[in-house]
Amino acid sequence: MADRQLASKIEEYIEKIHYSDRYSDDLYEYRHVILPKPLLKLVPKEFFDDKAGTLRLLSEAEWRGIGITQSLGWEHYEVHAPEPHVLLFRRLKNYAPPTQPQPAPAARQANTRKK
Repeated sequence: MADRQLASKIEEYIEKIHYSDRYSDDLYEYRHVILPKPLLKLVPKEFFDDKAGTLRLLSEAEWRGIGITQSLGWEHYEVHAPEPHVLLFRRLKNYAPPTQPQPAPAARQANTRKK
């Protein structure tokens, strides 16, 4: 029962994550993500820098694992010590997601014939 309540609470907090508009310079586009403070308390302890008392820089798998959803290419590049629930992200300004390799024309024709 406690696990179900915790999961429900986490889902409720995830819905309240705030994503800023994007802003940019010549090289990067940026955005900040603001976690609800109660959600920050549920983040695994190993995601924190013990010396600084803030979140450490998180990998994509880690920040996605705590409920942050963004398109591909974003990196968590900075922590803001006065407000540890604010995560700063950036990606190259002209970022293009990797494309799926397309099957060779002969393979496509073989797949079409099988149907």
